[in-house]
Amino acid sequence: MIPLNVYVEEASGPAAEAVVLDYGNAIKDLAHTNIFPGDLLLKNFGVTRHGRVVFYDYDELSLLTTCNFRAMPRARTDEEELSPEPWFAVGENDVFPEEFVHFLGLRGGLRDAFLGRHADLFTPGFWQELQMRIREGEIFHFFPYAQQRRLYPTLSP
Repeated sequence: MIPLNVYVEEASGPAAEAVVLDYGNAIKDLAHTNIFPGDLLLKNFGVTRHGRVVFYDYDELSLLTTCNFRAMPRARTDEEELSPEPWFAVGENDVFPEEFVHFLGLRGGLRDAFLGRHADLFTPGFWQELQMRIREGEIFHFFPYAQQRRLYPTLSP
């Protein structure tokens, strides 16, 4: 297994783009199983010999349904905008998805590709809707292999 951040630096364009898109899929797969990884940095994910992205840093895991996904409050004054400390209350389980993009470490075309497919990860609405569906008992189906590698390739999620 190669850490995702290392793989992205060393891989060619199409290979790097493929794993970056699978990185987003891995985050969504975890979320659909009621798992929030907490730390979405590239270094906490790895690329298998088959080119799949997996999460391997378990120290900040939590149940998705225990998180409070919020939009970042907008500053009302210049002082609030420039304050080095948050000027609004932040609870222990508060998560601000729009901040994720600043910590991913993706640049240029890889960032554009990721945002093109997975921009919903940066909105509280995506996470809140998923929480609601999980609480209602919905079971999500996803497959660990690309369709062309499945034993029954006609089955789809």
